[in-house]
Amino acid sequence: IPALLGLALALASLLPAAGARRSQDLHCGACRALVDELEWEIAQVDPRKTIQMGSFRINPDGSQSVVEVPYARSEAHLTELLERVCEKMKEYGERLDPSTQRKSYVRVISHDGTKMDLSGLKFDGDVTSSLKFACESIAEEYEDELIEFLSHEAENVKDRLCSKRTDLCDHALHIPHDEL
Repeated sequence: IPALLGLALALASLLPAAGARRSQDLHCGACRALVDELEWEIAQVDPRKTIQMGSFRINPDGSQSVVEVPYARSEAHLTELLERVCEKMKEYGERLDPSTQRKSYVRVISHDGTKMDLSGLKFDGDVTSSLKFACESIAEEYEDELIEFLSHEAENVKDRLCSKRTDLCDHALHIPHDEL
């Protein structure tokens, strides 16, 4: 009986770690999906479209300090995107890696209508609502960082934001880059 008790205690001590890993997988996946969706939305904007930024006050010399910046990466556009981008999480499913038992999140509906590989995907309301909630939490908590990274054409935003800046994916610095 003492051996059984020891085994039960050992198994019980592993449960919080598994739950923490599931939560980390979810938040990492949500961060990576969020960045993918934002980058895709930015790419859809006509690069010639601009927005006026700066002060609309008249300077003493009669001039105004207004500059035109590309709309796609403007703070106004990025803020607007952040308010609605997490709705896209309903287009994602969960894939469990059989060798590592890690969960990742992939699109089940492509942006351009091409057929997606849905083998081994779990796609249901629990997955999408959890992913959407995690996405909204990340968008709110890291809004300034997201705008900072995406307002400039930065390389590897997913890795830089989700792994290095936020530690949401500290286990995943080398997750393969998926293409949308």
